[in-house]
Amino acid sequence: PSSSIAVFGAGAVGLAAVMAARIAGCSTIVAVDLHDNRLALARELGATHVFHASAPMPVPVDASIEAAGHPAALRRAVDCLAPLGVCCLVGSARNGVEAALEMAQLQHGRTLRGCIQGDAPPQDFFPRLFEHWGAGRLPVERLITFYELREINRAVADAADGRVVKPVLRIGQA
Repeated sequence: PSSSIAVFGAGAVGLAAVMAARIAGCSTIVAVDLHDNRLALARELGATHVFHASAPMPVPVDASIEAAGHPAALRRAVDCLAPLGVCCLVGSARNGVEAALEMAQLQHGRTLRGCIQGDAPPQDFFPRLFEHWGAGRLPVERLITFYELREINRAVADAADGRVVKPVLRIGQA
């Protein structure tokens, strides 16, 4: 509660992080992305500030999440940390993708770490997620756009262009 966080990448994982930060009571929730429509959705889901990925971050934050899977996003997620801040890498990148960091950034007590499935015990975590969803605090359905199977090419194109967050194909719908 009352801490600040920046989320780099407003896809499904990044927007889930925005919603979780709101639920946790973060006072400052920053979303950073390349797509204005995703930034608008991030604002609706709880972001207090939104920035295009090309814009500078004006304030340091206590924590950051890299959810874009891009080396430049990771660099910015570390660079925006206040001293003793923690950056969690959750973005998916292919093997062989490397990122450059300024070593002095870590010398001020900042931490960079990876995360697997939220590092949460599923037996406790999933019931809490369903409780938040049932109470309307975790509206994951806002991230989904449905497509009929015959629209698979459009679904792929819309996802690649950032027009949709999470395309879901419907197979055999009447």
